[in-house]
Amino acid sequence: MSGFDAAVHLIYLAAAASFVIGLHMMNSPATARRGNQLSAAGMTVAIATTAVVLVRTGGVSRTGWLVLLAGALLGGGLGLFTARRVAMTAMPQLVSLFNAVGGGAAVLLAVDDLLRTGQAAAPVAAISGALDILIGAVTFSGSLVAAGKLQGVVSGAPITFFGSRVLNALLALGFLGGAGWLIAQPGNRIALALLAATALAFGITMVLPIGGADMPVVISLLNAFTGTAVAMAGFVLGNAVLIIAGALVGASGGILTKLMADAMNRSIPNIIIGGFGTGDTAAAVAGPGGTSVREVSADDVAIQLAYASKVIVVPGYGLAAAQAQHEVAELAELLEQRGVEVSYAIHPVAGRMPGHMNVLLAEANVPYPQLREMEEVNPEFARTDVALVIGANDVTNPAARRPGTAISGMPILDVDNARSIIVIKRSMGQGYAGIDNELYANAKTGMFFADAKKGLSTLTSAIKTLVG
Repeated sequence: MSGFDAAVHLIYLAAAASFVIGLHMMNSPATARRGNQLSAAGMTVAIATTAVVLVRTGGVSRTGWLVLLAGALLGGGLGLFTARRVAMTAMPQLVSLFNAVGGGAAVLLAVDDLLRTGQAAAPVAAISGALDILIGAVTFSGSLVAAGKLQGVVSGAPITFFGSRVLNALLALGFLGGAGWLIAQPGNRIALALLAATALAFGITMVLPIGGADMPVVISLLNAFTGTAVAMAGFVLGNAVLIIAGALVGASGGILTKLMADAMNRSIPNIIIGGFGTGDTAAAVAGPGGTSVREVSADDVAIQLAYASKVIVVPGYGLAAAQAQHEVAELAELLEQRGVEVSYAIHPVAGRMPGHMNVLLAEANVPYPQLREMEEVNPEFARTDVALVIGANDVTNPAARRPGTAISGMPILDVDNARSIIVIKRSMGQGYAGIDNELYANAKTGMFFADAKKGLSTLTSAIKTLVG
């Protein structure tokens, strides 16, 4: 091995190490930003090193360099523009689109390599290429459907039709047969077309029946698919950095998918077969079983919050949908100025993707130490004067503690242990699971019916007026 080759391998190893360290740093909100920057720096170095290798070997024509440069400028510019312009509430859609781009790019790499090498393709390249096309194509079409559901372009309800299960089985047979054919005869265009077409169709039919409640798990699963497809592309190209980066994304995405499914007390196969729930729908102002609820005014809530010693804020998707992160941060700051201890209880599926609520609150400069995970914060509710629930539904429903309900066994935030509970919500609408929230009928609960953004602003003004 020449000195140049050894240096390239060492640089790739350093880049891979930065991916691992960066991923580890993302375990904590306090270090997540630096971890992301470290991983991005490692990838930048890896890309630059690959470009130097291509220049040295002369493996790319002048036209090829123009295409690479144009693609880098277009893709990088579009990515930078969308990342800067997208609202935090639309981050799940952006992640889904990035998953689609990653899966689609991996498919194109495998298709190009198999068509160029044909029967001369090595067995490892043929197997990796077939898996790359299969996983990448499912990821591409499935992620686009998921983004459409999150954006509202496609109905968030589970979409099924007569014979859908049979169609899925036929598509599975199609892409398995196409993959086997392509492995046996690398470069066979008919086999390649069969594999790609059936995998693309399967991605659509797989995600359509999944409801809005399961979208956090679906996003994690498709992210794992993207990483696996990229790793397969690395085997096809013989690129160690792609293999390592893809394996890390695939493994971390797989672990996160399992954790998210456990947080919802649902199995991954059950989610893939068909999800439940579509979103927050309006209903009459009545509690479970017709029990009346206690409605409170802004002044009532202001008095409780202003003279409390300890307040735990429980944010849910209603807060994200109303883009009320800055308003809740302003309210919390006002309370802290009065000596009130404020923290935030973050359920793993509080938003529409893993970590969504943490990112949303971080955008409003909420201090990282105040963001408390479910296991850490649950014992604190019994010592809390006021639990302020903002747009959270199923994750606070005590019905999860008893058998026979749609969310039985689902880990929840123990909000009902607080001395007083205030729920800010537009209506008595049900959550994703489609059942009434028994918390609303609790004698300690006061319902403040308002849009999260307007309601929080009203409460802040009421507290300022109250304390002069």
